[in-house]
Amino acid sequence: MQNLNIALIQTELYWENIEANLNHLEEILWENQKKLQKSDLIILPEMFNSGFSMNTAKLAEPMNFTTFRWLRQMAAQQKASVMGSYIVQENGAYYNRLVLMRPDGNFEQYDKRHLFRMANEHHHFAGGTQKLIFELNGWKICPMVCYDLRFPVWSRNTSDNTYDCLIYIANWPARRASAWNGLLPARAIENLCYTVGVNRIGKDGNEIDYAGDSKVCDYLGHTLLDLKSNETVEVFSLNKEKLITYREKFPAHLDQDQFSIQ
Repeated sequence: MQNLNIALIQTELYWENIEANLNHLEEILWENQKKLQKSDLIILPEMFNSGFSMNTAKLAEPMNFTTFRWLRQMAAQQKASVMGSYIVQENGAYYNRLVLMRPDGNFEQYDKRHLFRMANEHHHFAGGTQKLIFELNGWKICPMVCYDLRFPVWSRNTSDNTYDCLIYIANWPARRASAWNGLLPARAIENLCYTVGVNRIGKDGNEIDYAGDSKVCDYLGHTLLDLKSNETVEVFSLNKEKLITYREKFPAHLDQDQFSIQ
């Protein structure tokens, strides 16, 4: 069983400046090229090209435009899949869209379902309706975006273990860090999976502070990696054999309640 090597990119973001963020992130990837050589998946924060802004008219892009092409270029250069979200305009609506870009240029997407009403995100964006589960090197991965973390029904694994790893990308404020740090291991325990959270650091244009706390949790809820508040790139290897062995010894998923989302 092949391990999955994931790279967590925890950094500050330039407020509402797409060009500056793409240049900054490209420089980070270039400077850490040796560290990233064995990466299968490089994970960027939510709205990595702008910060968590509601300024859709200024920042939205159609698909196959600047940021999309940048993701395609980075994935090809790094020979790894690259994932992050940004503001996409499509069919007259705006989406906080997560794009998973593969090195060959193929991609998959997920639109954030739970829109953060305390920042009026639900007034500016349309919510997604379809969960994404993609395969990478024999792993099944379910990506989510920020506020989705608070809603366990949406992220619930199935009795036949539809996915092996949950990934949350975020702009999660420091003042609510206790929820972030508590819910990531909770999602891992209840879904018998690895859970990864990638958050930003610094201060945004609304004077909101971000503490980072990007981390990797195992199926027991143990924290295997914690980036604290550092601006850093860290590569971590997820062990599939240990996950399967634990599921066989502790098959709690077979006793879960069955339900459907209306």
